[in-house]
Amino acid sequence: MLTKKALTQDKNGDGHYNVLSAFQKSIRGSDVNAALHYAARLIESGDLNSLTRRLMVIAYEDIGLANPSAAARTVTAVEAANKLGFPEARIPLSDAIIELCLSPKSNSGITAIDEALKDVQTGNYGVIPKYLRDAHYKGAKELGHVGYKFPHDYPNDWVSQQYLPNKIKNAKYYHPKENGKFEKALGEQYKRLNQASSPKSKE
Repeated sequence: MLTKKALTQDKNGDGHYNVLSAFQKSIRGSDVNAALHYAARLIESGDLNSLTRRLMVIAYEDIGLANPSAAARTVTAVEAANKLGFPEARIPLSDAIIELCLSPKSNSGITAIDEALKDVQTGNYGVIPKYLRDAHYKGAKELGHVGYKFPHDYPNDWVSQQYLPNKIKNAKYYHPKENGKFEKALGEQYKRLNQASSPKSKE
């Protein structure tokens, strides 16, 4: 039987991190009751910081763009919990946990930045196009830092223009999911922009 004393003493042990792991995986798997159970263990251990930090990670890593407003509400709940302290902190935390469990899920944000980081970390990147470089200093024109198309000067505040270096000009890091209305709309816009930017659309 796990006592409060045992839970408190295990704050820096494997058992504590196992509970945090089970907590995140339960929310990711949309199991409200399991998530609340593991949250209760963390609350009994008295470690508010680990619980709130992990909750914010989950909001952005596992729910993400499928329901970004849930992340904002989670941050608000965490702020309230930190101001209240235990035992009242359990109330806003419970609300946030239940919402995150039952929210649509998407990890497209973390996978997108990790793919971009992989390219940078392995040296797979090229030279920044000259027209994207800083042109606010004397001599920039002589260095060829000209030709930038200012999107707000064009219809719908958009114009086709290459932003990535030539070496990786066709890189696609973001792969939208359709698990929530918000990201579904983002995905549709992403598709329209990609189609408008493709060479075929300019022929």
